[in-house]
Amino acid sequence: MGIIRIVRGTASGATAMAAYDAALAAANIHNYNLVSVSSVIPANATVEVVEEAPDLGPAGERLTVVEGRATVAPGRSDPAVASLGWDRAPGGPGIFYEASGTDPEAVPERVDQGLAAGRTLREWDFGETGRVSAVAEPDPERYATAVVLAVYGESTPLL
Repeated sequence: MGIIRIVRGTASGATAMAAYDAALAAANIHNYNLVSVSSVIPANATVEVVEEAPDLGPAGERLTVVEGRATVAPGRSDPAVASLGWDRAPGGPGIFYEASGTDPEAVPERVDQGLAAGRTLREWDFGETGRVSAVAEPDPERYATAVVLAVYGESTPLL
């Protein structure tokens, strides 16, 4: 099976969308059309945390992701926090859960709570866990965005 890369990025920008685009650029996935899926990890997929995504194909193609994303407006005192966690059996299926907000302690806790709830819905073995968070510090004059994404495989053509 393929690889699922966990990437993260933070950035600020003149608009909420500019901050989001810049955070995606920090993770090196800004040149793709992101398509969100729910949060199931296929059996036999490899989950790997990387600093930034490698080249995943031509610009403009589709990239399948599970995404945690938070943006705060200029002048806020709280940071933007995004977190993504996973649990699975080695070589088996698993689940991702994501959360976002402005509390660096509460957001990862909500991911853990989501994973616990998700485990109760499935009769799978679990035990291979991980969690990655991103914190974008507030900016007095610009929007700040944090993203954490699970990127499934490589890009595919839209057309």
